[in-house]
Amino acid sequence: MANTFHLQIVTPDGLAFDGETESLIVKTTQGDVGILSGHADYFAAISVGRIRVKNPDGSYRKAAVNGGFLRVTKEVTRVVATSFEWADQIDLERAQRAKSGAEKALASASDPGEVELLKLRLRRANNRINVVEGK
Repeated sequence: MANTFHLQIVTPDGLAFDGETESLIVKTTQGDVGILSGHADYFAAISVGRIRVKNPDGSYRKAAVNGGFLRVTKEVTRVVATSFEWADQIDLERAQRAKSGAEKALASASDPGEVELLKLRLRRANNRINVVEGK
């Protein structure tokens, strides 16, 4: 049996995952980080990006995450996500509509605060699309 560790993924809606995993790859604000069994204690801010979980059976699951925190201890690795969606739960058409809406609004936005908010919406929509399409 491969070395595994306990992973919890927590969202505002509750527990999205609670189980054993072989590896976790997550995009932090400092770049991609890979976590394996026995990893040193670690804390990082999560960026808009993809999470990849390797299950004990060798299969992988991908998810879109839109910020949060990663905490690794000897007992548990915990992802506390602002929002989190497994790839198979993402509504691709809705994500594409969100992308289109953000692009249209961005084209006519002039307020710097609004522009930044729209850029973030566009990044989130693109992230969801890329996770579904495997990019």
